Amino acid sequence: MKKYLVIGNPIEHSLSPLLDNHWIKKNNLQAKYEKQKIENSQLKNLIDKIKSKEINGINVTVPFKKDIIPFLEKLSPEAESTQSVNTIYLDSNIVVGHNTDIKGFEFAIRDTKYDVKGKNVFILGAGGVVPSIIFALNHMKASSITISNRTQSKAENLKNLFKYLKIINWGKLPDFDMIINATSIGLDSKDKINIDFSKQNKKKFFFDVIYNPKETNFLKTAKSLGNDTANGKKMFIYQAAEAFKIWHGIQPETNQEVDELLD
Repeated sequence: MKKYLVIGNPIEHSLSPLLDNHWIKKNNLQAKYEKQKIENSQLKNLIDKIKSKEINGINVTVPFKKDIIPFLEKLSPEAESTQSVNTIYLDSNIVVGHNTDIKGFEFAIRDTKYDVKGKNVFILGAGGVVPSIIFALNHMKASSITISNRTQSKAENLKNLFKYLKIINWGKLPDFDMIINATSIGLDSKDKINIDFSKQNKKKFFFDVIYNPKETNFLKTAKSLGNDTANGKKMFIYQAAEAFKIWHGIQPETNQEVDELLD
């Protein structure tokens, strides 16, 4: 039986096993998918297990998307451009790191019918999935991309990758059409982003990469102020589907049944 993992820290909130095992069962595959909380010191050992085929594929989540790279033998162009890996597999005995978050984000935004082209986008956060979102937004022809992070040096590091980025201090608000919460603020239902959005014009688009809980305080506040909102569930589904296709050579269904499974 083939074995697949999602690794992260924290990892308790991850619904990846629920989703992947659903697809595994639907496609009658001899496989299992589990989640594992790890420390940095365990990364090399996990990659060795990919090489020895003890593990057949790994999904990577916060905070290891960049930390895993030194242990890999090859990066896809997407992973190279973003210096972010969320999917690992063995190809001709070479351990490859790939990034399916880019497509996951693009497909999710497409589903909302929101047109990013020509829009000013503001991102809260600078870790995890942010390089993939920036890459995708640029590909979707956003007019400008501004980021803010509590630790400003992390934002500055991203500007080394993406020269067109604008950076502002945490707590400040630029003129934006779309705002994305890409921080971990919201994983706990008590978490609040202490930024006042009440003076913004209505009908902005608020997107939260968090999908569990399905409505963070960030989204609740946005909705109460008359804005459009979406959470990260579709992004999560689409990035997972891309990884599943790489591992199994099968395009899994991303239908209403999958939507309801994750509610």
